[in-house]
Amino acid sequence: MRPLPDFEEPQIGPVARPDFAACFPLILTSAKSSLFCQTQHRALPSLRKRAPHPQVELHPIAAQTRGIANGDWVTVETPDGSIRARARLYDRLDPRVVVGEHGWWQSCSEIGAPGYDPFGPMSANYNLLIGTSARDQVSGTASHRSYLCELRRAA
Repeated sequence: MRPLPDFEEPQIGPVARPDFAACFPLILTSAKSSLFCQTQHRALPSLRKRAPHPQVELHPIAAQTRGIANGDWVTVETPDGSIRARARLYDRLDPRVVVGEHGWWQSCSEIGAPGYDPFGPMSANYNLLIGTSARDQVSGTASHRSYLCELRRAA
């Protein structure tokens, strides 16, 4: 008989931090795009044509509540920072969950696709969203898979 792993509530989650959850009611996680290799290849025209901008996936109910339509530029905010991405509505997500992408910085001049300053106000740098105070006790990694956030339609 093999033991099962124990569940541990995320350190920056709605149960552990209700003070944050009042302002940041959505749970942010991340997923890798199958088109790109980590943070590379966004400068390749054949790939960038298929994914021209950073995206964040959210449930249509979460989007409607916030006045967000598919394809809108949105600001993703956490207690630690904010970035911009395009909304992609996906009805198979839990309405409380948002899925972001990492690795957006390269431009693709051949098709006129912009780059994104990793630290500027128009950043798409997912790492800006995640603080360093809550780290996994075993691996020491930051909480890229569960954090609290809020989305709003970008100006």
